[in-house]
Amino acid sequence: MRRKKKVLVVGGGSAGWMAAAYLDAALNHDGQSVVDVGLIESPDVPRIGVGEATIPNINHILSVIGIDQHAFMRRVDGTFKQSIKYVNWVDNDQSWYYHPFTRFRKTPIDRSAERWLMSSRSIPFTETVSPQPIICELGLSPQMLGRWDFGTELTAAYHMNALKFADYLCEIATSRGVQHYLDHVVDVEMTEAGNIAAVKTKNDLRLEADLFVDCTGFAAVLIEKTLGTRWIDCSQWLLCNRAITMHVPYEHHYPGYVRPYTTATALSSGWVWEIPLQGKRSLGYVHSSDFISEEDAERELRQFEGAHADSLSARTVHFKTGYREQAWVKNCISIGLAGSFIEPLESTGLYLSDLATVMMTEHFPFGDDMEPLAFRFNRIMANRFYEILDFINMHYCLTRRNDTPFWREIRNPERVTDRLKAKFEFWRSKPLSATDFEDQFLLGQPDTPLPSSGQFGDFRAPIDTATIFGIDSYEAILYGMDFLRAECDARYGNNRPASTVYPEVLQKLQLAPQKLPPHDVWLQRMVGMPDYSSGRT
Repeated sequence: MRRKKKVLVVGGGSAGWMAAAYLDAALNHDGQSVVDVGLIESPDVPRIGVGEATIPNINHILSVIGIDQHAFMRRVDGTFKQSIKYVNWVDNDQSWYYHPFTRFRKTPIDRSAERWLMSSRSIPFTETVSPQPIICELGLSPQMLGRWDFGTELTAAYHMNALKFADYLCEIATSRGVQHYLDHVVDVEMTEAGNIAAVKTKNDLRLEADLFVDCTGFAAVLIEKTLGTRWIDCSQWLLCNRAITMHVPYEHHYPGYVRPYTTATALSSGWVWEIPLQGKRSLGYVHSSDFISEEDAERELRQFEGAHADSLSARTVHFKTGYREQAWVKNCISIGLAGSFIEPLESTGLYLSDLATVMMTEHFPFGDDMEPLAFRFNRIMANRFYEILDFINMHYCLTRRNDTPFWREIRNPERVTDRLKAKFEFWRSKPLSATDFEDQFLLGQPDTPLPSSGQFGDFRAPIDTATIFGIDSYEAILYGMDFLRAECDARYGNNRPASTVYPEVLQKLQLAPQKLPPHDVWLQRMVGMPDYSSGRT
């Protein structure tokens, strides 16, 4: 009979409580109790709360923990997210395109992209293959008020209050036996073999564990300060390093709707997220301090939002783009900001915590030898980081904007990852296909090993397997940003047929206003959002 293991999560927040709640739910099930899970968080460390947008993968975490959708949305001020709308990214002219979660594909061979490239491009690509951009423009919910009878369901994720999500997970986890310590870690005790033996606290607690999970954010108390694991800086490709954040309560200003999508609007030195919640909108101006001062960035954010934002408070969040050389070292796993960070342009912040949590559970060290488990964990986490890095980098380097120093700099070739350059060259020679991501290695892509000196014997370059962003996502961004425009003009001429929309998409759109309620109406009736439009709260 194997010995019961102890896990201590150091640090709370959404990353810490997701790790604790999921680990307990996934391993201690069906009457089994194979792991003791505890979490310690400091009451002295202020919590940072911004509106959080997710991708559909979050549904796996919620399902395993056993969280009902309606209960979840009520507790976290949740709203639906069907897509991301990008404004001003191609040109500074208020033009936009969507990255939706649902699209239609012809079978057995899908030639949607080829058909569109040979057309006039008079209709944005995603609108020809997906009903969601127009459903989003109409402000409709992705779910009906009653039983679904509208064909294929629409895929959606959520917007939520991250602090309330952490509190909700804490409540669930502690009710099931997860130990919760409110104390400040002041020292870390090590073994002769270099493992962490215990943490010591301000109130003289000594907490032992077999496995420690570092969720202490950029402070990285265990993985960096104790174990000395190097941070790999990736700011060469993503220049933004600050965010000015602001909340706009609906009591203060209600725009008359709750958008069922996230908006990312490019400004002079970065971009602004707009995340609608049930009681407020969350805004954040992600920008580069090398191109704009904090004062000017805040001024630009207030101008973007309007005069009603002048009296609202704002705060600055500093961040750094990169990842740990190894996310799992000895008996310590770093999750959340302690392990990696990429700006939230595609809502991957919680996803990376989600992935690390699921991976930790799948690779849980029931035995004493953690090395082979850590090796695979580190490889997959690094691959996934580079996959996301390429995808976010693509949004910037395809822009035609040259109206400010920031946008001119972001277009320089040295700001484009080598892997992404190879992808562009390959896709200039053929249309995208799903097999392009099969153990991806393309002609012209440098064979540069991962910068992980501690990963003995792993001399492979990072690869993109489209686990999170596959052909549908790449087509949405590439064609939304007019990739291959010049090549298609030269190849097919300027007198091309008008773009057309698949009949299946048109049929969905014709019925959508009858089947799908406005997003705010669904939220009011199904999860209890107040009716701000009528002045009743």
